[in-house]
Amino acid sequence: MSETDIVLKVIKERRSIRKYKPTPVPDDLIMKCLEAARWAPTGEDMQPWRFIIVRDEAIRKELGRIAGRGSGRRFTVEFYTGKMEARFGEVVKTWPEEKKKRVFGKLISGEVSAFLAEAPVDIVVCAEKSANDPREDCCAAIQNMMLMAKALGLGTCWVIAPVFDVRDEIKVKRLLNIPEEYKVISIIALGYPDEEPKPRPRKSLEEIVFYERFGQKMPKKEVGSV
Repeated sequence: MSETDIVLKVIKERRSIRKYKPTPVPDDLIMKCLEAARWAPTGEDMQPWRFIIVRDEAIRKELGRIAGRGSGRRFTVEFYTGKMEARFGEVVKTWPEEKKKRVFGKLISGEVSAFLAEAPVDIVVCAEKSANDPREDCCAAIQNMMLMAKALGLGTCWVIAPVFDVRDEIKVKRLLNIPEEYKVISIIALGYPDEEPKPRPRKSLEEIVFYERFGQKMPKKEVGSV
């Protein structure tokens, strides 16, 4: 298998993991993930990212509590305003009532994000507010981190629930003693996967790629042309 095939395989097989084994993650593997993160592209070479490795059980439990309450508030509003079904699109119409109740209940309860408490490691990603593109830079770093984790046999999940609401972000900053000049971008759960989520279908390249102008498909080659 070529290097490019290996890279694409890692990208395609990465999944969001919400159930983790209690097995501790070695420090050297965590640092490899963060080494990949720090080599992400960054505007003006600002490198605004800062990473806090959280192993302490009590702190992880509090992060999970903040995340769960944040998600619960957000999705409860979506449920009662009718936006939740719109979130899933047409596919939700094919679900049996039991599945709809289970999925919606997981969102409204906040369970969808509270698992941060159970992941062996939480990596809190912060950025200098003064940077030109702090969120974009950190998102690139997070993707690098997650792909390296997959290559190392680890699982990750990108969670924004603890900082989606500024009131929750303040709680996280106080908990971790994060200075005012930094913004919390998200929290990444990290550990050995205890589940194997099935891949979800992706739109084809023909659906999402245009040529020269939006909506313009690639011209079909004439028979015999090179």
